[in-house]
Amino acid sequence: MPFEDLSIMDYLSRIVDIFLVWYVIYKLIMVIRGTKAVQLLKGIFVILIARFLSDFFQLHTLSWILENAITWGFLAIIIIFQPELRRALEQLGRGKIFARTGIQEEEEQKHKVEAITEAVRYMAKRRIGALISIERETGMGDYIETGIPLNSTLTSQLLINIFIPNTPLHDGAVIIQKNQITAAACYLPLSESPFISKDLGTRHRAAVGISEVTDALTIVVSEETGNISVTQHGELNHDLSPDEFKQLLEKELVTGTKVKQTSSSLWKRKGKREHG
Repeated sequence: MPFEDLSIMDYLSRIVDIFLVWYVIYKLIMVIRGTKAVQLLKGIFVILIARFLSDFFQLHTLSWILENAITWGFLAIIIIFQPELRRALEQLGRGKIFARTGIQEEEEQKHKVEAITEAVRYMAKRRIGALISIERETGMGDYIETGIPLNSTLTSQLLINIFIPNTPLHDGAVIIQKNQITAAACYLPLSESPFISKDLGTRHRAAVGISEVTDALTIVVSEETGNISVTQHGELNHDLSPDEFKQLLEKELVTGTKVKQTSSSLWKRKGKREHG
């Protein structure tokens, strides 16, 4: 149908159609971020580009191979990435239709801050080493799979108990999703940054490492000194007092974007102290 012959309803239907496709692609990207499927997506793009170039330069044999790879590749993807697809469908079922109200979500975030602050305060005072990573927008599925699944309600008592020395789960990271302790004893990638002080150990390198590849907020309690550190976006805030730690946690998890921008000065000030 010629463009000038379209009615207002046709325009609206096309706008809605484009918006829905964009939204589905966006949600798909959000689901697979931080998982092995990201590398798969990159591979698919490479194959599609190669397929286009082979047609353009009339490379018939290569074009035939890539066409068959694309045809049968989607079936292979469904088989190989069945767990990821199932998880994506589960997240779709827990989507906006069944979403909590803003007030409920804020209350849950406040509960999270209180539980984590109480646990960290207790462990810092007694020099109990801890590594806690809070998932935000970027998925942490690959790192959760390296640990022991718990899927337990977040409480300060459970967090403390996990990190008691010489217990089965104390060595590794706890990963928190929403208001759940999803897994413990998880392995996080170690940062290779030369700016991290030599006095800081493996927990701090792991905290910086995960902050370099995800947007997670990660907390470290040093077992040598009891110092509290927080990492985000590759920045390490070292030697926070319990009050500073709670204030930072509230600004990052509870308050809105405007107050989060105010908290950036605290990140920069302490980040300079650590990197300087």
